[in-house]
Amino acid sequence: MVLPANLGATGPGAVPRAAPLPAMQSAAGEKTAAPAPKKLHPTVEDVMQSGTLIVVSKASQRMYVFKDGEPWKESPVSTGKRGHATPSGVFPILQKAVKHRSNLYANAPMPYMQRLTWDGIAIHAGHLPGYPASHGCIRVPYSFARALFAQTRASSTAVVVTSESLASHSSAGVLALNTARPEKADSRAPQLAVASESKETASPRIAYLPLLDSPPPAQSDLETVQLAASLSPDEADAHWALLVSRHPELSNVRKTVTPAVVGARRYYRLRITAPDAHAICTSLKADGQACFNVG
Repeated sequence: MVLPANLGATGPGAVPRAAPLPAMQSAAGEKTAAPAPKKLHPTVEDVMQSGTLIVVSKASQRMYVFKDGEPWKESPVSTGKRGHATPSGVFPILQKAVKHRSNLYANAPMPYMQRLTWDGIAIHAGHLPGYPASHGCIRVPYSFARALFAQTRASSTAVVVTSESLASHSSAGVLALNTARPEKADSRAPQLAVASESKETASPRIAYLPLLDSPPPAQSDLETVQLAASLSPDEADAHWALLVSRHPELSNVRKTVTPAVVGARRYYRLRITAPDAHAICTSLKADGQACFNVG
């Protein structure tokens, strides 16, 4: 089994208390005064070590949930409709409530509400018509919302929202581990800083070991793509062999296996480098294979 590589946790840093902030209103559904932030929120790397990672694909209208780095559950979702887009980025769980109602949209019920931003974005139970239909929140089925609510903790949950299409837990985990880290909570604004679309594939900070295969010389016309992160070199090689059997054109592409140590674990990242590696990745994605550009 090929797994996304867990990355190392970083310790939280203290943030001075700020004066209470005024209530803010947003199109997504809430008018709420934000409490003063106290510390950094958990990162994707933190929660993949121990905690809950939630990955939401707006393109696929799908949610993938991990518990302690392992696939837990998945569900369809309904995100923000045109004019009320659900923002992309990395978010914490700021607040939870089993029974909650919107104070902007006709007192609409928001069961099992889990707030992502202070300006109104939340995960909650709601109607799923099969397409983006909310005012910015992330709707999930009632039974799933209840199970997810019981699973999450504010201190150990990170939520990644992306515009990328995702087809599996594997692709969701790979993308999440390469999404920009959440910013430190800003005492001057009630809204969590949101990673921009352009940062969704920013390289994470990890500790490297010597390469198993020497990388090719740096050239401006070469591109690099990551295909998988495995638990052993043999597993990475087996994954490569499977890919080549399905896509014979890959046999002419240079591949590398790069080990990375995270916490007490070691992972092996399978990558290819070629002038058209990004185009190859696009083709592989269309075939359901997770990959992302790294250079």
